[in-house]
Amino acid sequence: MKALEGSHALITGGGSGIGAAVAEQLAAAGARLSLLGRRPEPLREVAGRVGGTAIPCDVADRDAVTVAFGQAREANGSIDILIVNAGIGDSAPFAKTSREAWDRMLAVNLSAPFDCVQAALPDLLASKAGRIVFVASVAGLRGVPYAAHYAASKQGLLGLMRSLAAEFARTSMTVNAVCPGFVDTPMTDQSVARIAERSGRSEEASRAALEGMNASGRLVHPDSVATMILTLCLPQSRDVTGAAITIDGGTTA
Repeated sequence: MKALEGSHALITGGGSGIGAAVAEQLAAAGARLSLLGRRPEPLREVAGRVGGTAIPCDVADRDAVTVAFGQAREANGSIDILIVNAGIGDSAPFAKTSREAWDRMLAVNLSAPFDCVQAALPDLLASKAGRIVFVASVAGLRGVPYAAHYAASKQGLLGLMRSLAAEFARTSMTVNAVCPGFVDTPMTDQSVARIAERSGRSEEASRAALEGMNASGRLVHPDSVATMILTLCLPQSRDVTGAAITIDGGTTA
């Protein structure tokens, strides 16, 4: 019997990058998958590859989250594992960061995880091995120049994670977070394009600059993040809760 056979895992942002890598690993471990995301085509492609259910959803819309989680239950039963991966990134000098950019960042990176947990909580508490894993960032562990709104959203996410872990410590549900450095994903590709546009540097030079911000000098592979998330979802990880685990090539060592 596979480690997660019989479990239903819901992954937000499941159509690319870390979310897609997590979907592949959880599927290989036997989990039934519901994949949420804003872009239907890549979502359906990943769902078809792993045998999951694709559910288009903008997680920043609380009503849409309620509907999508209901569809996930109809397709795959009660939710045992919640992977909160959907997120956005941006950078700008603080003085030039608009209130609209601030509000959007917190809506997607902090309020949406709050809504997702509330939508899944009754299922997770009823499960024999409920699991919540937030995909945060090393930006949640320190100050980040030119990304105050992003860092604030991820630090808030870690506060949410730790508070939930403390509140539900006497249940069978665990709550953890992974904190990657710069990862080789489409989101990082967008960051490279923004840096190139704003700085006048080539995309190659802009990518090298991001790679250099990881102590290893390379981007983190999505599979490295996905493997840690899988580990946190296993029954044997029952006593790991409230942890913020860095996956950054030694950057925060």
